Amino acid sequence: MEICTPADMQPGLARLLNRSPEEQKAKGYYHTLGEILQQPLRWLDTCSLMVESAPRLCRVLEGVQNIVLTGSGSSQHAGECIRLPLQKELKTTVEVIGGGALLTHFDSVLPSGRPGLVISLARSGDSPESAGVLAALLASEPEIRHLVLTCNPQGSLAGAGQSDSRVNVVVLDDRTNDRSLVMTSSFTNLALAARFLGLRAKPEAYRSICEQLRRICSGIFANHFDDLTRSATKGCERAVFLGSGPRWGAACESALKMLEMTAGRVATMSETYLGLRHGPMSYIDGNTLTVCFLSSEEIVRAYEIDLIRELNRKQLGSAKVIVGEDVPQDIILDSDLTVELAGLSQLGDENSAILDVVAGQLLAFGRCLEEGLCPDSPSNAGIINRVVEGFTVYPAPATAS
Repeated sequence: MEICTPADMQPGLARLLNRSPEEQKAKGYYHTLGEILQQPLRWLDTCSLMVESAPRLCRVLEGVQNIVLTGSGSSQHAGECIRLPLQKELKTTVEVIGGGALLTHFDSVLPSGRPGLVISLARSGDSPESAGVLAALLASEPEIRHLVLTCNPQGSLAGAGQSDSRVNVVVLDDRTNDRSLVMTSSFTNLALAARFLGLRAKPEAYRSICEQLRRICSGIFANHFDDLTRSATKGCERAVFLGSGPRWGAACESALKMLEMTAGRVATMSETYLGLRHGPMSYIDGNTLTVCFLSSEEIVRAYEIDLIRELNRKQLGSAKVIVGEDVPQDIILDSDLTVELAGLSQLGDENSAILDVVAGQLLAFGRCLEEGLCPDSPSNAGIINRVVEGFTVYPAPATAS
């Protein structure tokens, strides 16, 4: 596996990578670590693929009155990371609707304008929701177009475009089809692929964003890998992840990663900064790690810093991890970790969620190892699986004419 290896590796990362592939597999982290570390390189592959696909994607988007981003679990969170920038750039309503909600209530939750576009984000493309939603919408909604972004060329969603002209499929590099139970590189590459839709007329701007993301992420691995993988191991029974705007999607995904990779041993919650005051702040006790994705936008950041100061004043939580650029020194306590990422303000919040997610992946990876679990398959009892187990998909009731 081709990975982004820092020239001067931190000791913890070096210890993990210096083991042979066989030893890494025996300890259960071979796939997950490699899939996390390959992300900066795969982002450039995804960039090239999406730019090449621009003419076809322009035709798919032509004249659509609304867009729905759909997926389940991590795939749904990927949609939340890019919904707002797409809505701003495409100048049309963009919604994120989970695959489960579409499966059970598609006639109620879908926006009404036609033609519409449903974008399915899927690692495997084989989950029951994915196939069920696509089949139901193709049968009942003739004026809805479909774009499938998937990492698996063999999945049922990838094959859907061969049988119906309303379905367009873009399959990402097979190396993004994570073999680990949890989604890491598949998540960020799916989000970055969908992000291109708002920049399809500005391919060089998109290339620049992908290159900046690659550079900053490489810096995370070189400068913060050990600190991040250690931060969630110290007196942390709960974790709260905070983000605003697109970065709330990163908070949701990071909370899910911690929950999945610790087999539920660390209880997690995601929230917006302003939403935290409305009840969820009561969740933060002395054993809670609070992870703050700090905005680069002046007004948004002001609200966020006020909330962090309130947490400090109330002495809530065991420690904080603050990810941002030019983090104010007066909000940092001795127990906190600051992950300074130069260049975030230039990227803007609309493109920074992907980097937040990488930080969340490392926090979860470190805690998984601390718990004595295997990151490649942390659910020892088989409670969750890489692809959701099959379940009955019930036919929608016939509508009255």
